[in-house]
Amino acid sequence: MTNVSGARHPEEAMRETCRLIRLPSVTDVRGSLSFIESSEHFPAPIRRVYYLTGVPEGERRGGHAHRRGQQLVIALAGSFDVMVDDGHVRMSFTLDRPDDGLFIPTGCWRELNNFSAGAVCLVLASEHYDADDYVRDYDEFAGSTPSRQ
Repeated sequence: MTNVSGARHPEEAMRETCRLIRLPSVTDVRGSLSFIESSEHFPAPIRRVYYLTGVPEGERRGGHAHRRGQQLVIALAGSFDVMVDDGHVRMSFTLDRPDDGLFIPTGCWRELNNFSAGAVCLVLASEHYDADDYVRDYDEFAGSTPSRQ
């Protein structure tokens, strides 16, 4: 996804882009072990971990952006789609591997849908829960994103 939010240093734009992160995985006859280290695989301290289970067919989750928080979203089991939108570009990712994480930066709208039966969605968050961190109205979100230059 291309960051189109204005003139920024290229490294800064790259850090703020939604992207898949391949997580380390060690596999042998006993199975697979994957791990996440905040300094290596997530650009902020991990302050909250939560997970979604039992999402009924056809239901959606998310439908918001964060003013401060960054997240890493992982499909621990099953699969689901994540639509991300920075106010200019909208992309969809299918998460179906426990060693892939979708990094979602601050200020990026997200919607999760198309959950398979038995899907487990794990989210690592850079912030503790704070209702004021959420933008839940898409029109408010779209009106607050910087215009293209």
